[in-house]
Amino acid sequence: MLNETVFRSEDVSEPERLACWAERLGQTHAPVRLESDHAHDFRAYQRVLDLGAVSLWPATFQQSVIRRTPRLIRRSDPEHYHLSLVVRGTGAVTWDDHEAVYRPSDLHLNDSSMPWEIRTGESPVTTLGIEIPKHMVPLPRDLAGRKIPRRLPSGKGIGALLAQFLIGLCADTTAYQPSDGPRLGRTLTDLVTALLAHAHEASNALPADTHRRTLLLRIKQFITEQLHEPRLTPTAVANAHHISVSYLHRLFQDEDATVAAWIRLRRLNAACRDLADPALGSTPIRAIAARWGFPHAADFTRAFRTAYGLPPSAYRRQHLEPAPEHRQAARGPDDIPCAAREKKG
Repeated sequence: MLNETVFRSEDVSEPERLACWAERLGQTHAPVRLESDHAHDFRAYQRVLDLGAVSLWPATFQQSVIRRTPRLIRRSDPEHYHLSLVVRGTGAVTWDDHEAVYRPSDLHLNDSSMPWEIRTGESPVTTLGIEIPKHMVPLPRDLAGRKIPRRLPSGKGIGALLAQFLIGLCADTTAYQPSDGPRLGRTLTDLVTALLAHAHEASNALPADTHRRTLLLRIKQFITEQLHEPRLTPTAVANAHHISVSYLHRLFQDEDATVAAWIRLRRLNAACRDLADPALGSTPIRAIAARWGFPHAADFTRAFRTAYGLPPSAYRRQHLEPAPEHRQAARGPDDIPCAAREKKG
């Protein structure tokens, strides 16, 4: 599990709750002025996940007016970008003579070096916020500062990939160790950098390593969404991303498996979960195999036996009709309990 800290307004006496929440925002983002119609009994909840230089903090809080003023900036500026995925609630942010309205599923960007004001709606707001030091976001100088948009799309492309990553990470951190935090932080930074560059049609200006890592994340997401397709091959993956097959293989050089083996492993992981699911106990094995991209039952049985050392029928019996003294736990290299280990080649 990742290291994290939690703030609950209920742990503070009622008259002090709003002030404590303002102090908390000052620690996790930047000093702000805070007002609320619920100042007499303010409610807020926040988790802060430690991702090295980056932090991720899901939070829920009541109606607020939050101001980052020039005076506060002069007093203290951590020089961070703050990006929030809005999960619930509405609001508006103003800066200079501009305003952006945000709603659920929007991505909303703030800059700690600029004055701004946020007014949330009457209903409580839930956001998943990221704090990233500016020096970690390698954008060209002319894209920084005032030209960065304050509302970014999350419905498709890089925005959708970032939103899915945030939701999944905040929902469950038990698959990670504290040492994974900095690596997850770098992944988030790459996605945010790519999203900002894409918003300015400047993807070619990204550093080569950032572009490569972001492309690999997009490819893995594409593969995960297309596992049911029997014709999902390295060639099909490369064509879908307008790259050569040889470049696709180079992207996977530092992974634990080749492209084809990575696809096969994810298919077997998914089939493995279904075989061990009591709700699918009456579903024919051939139907489960076909669902995960194995149209021929014999091919599935052979691949399964090679990966796990037993046929799928025996694996299903082992998990659906367990004998505690003989039950063998299948463990894998990833966050999927029954993942198969495969080597390159």
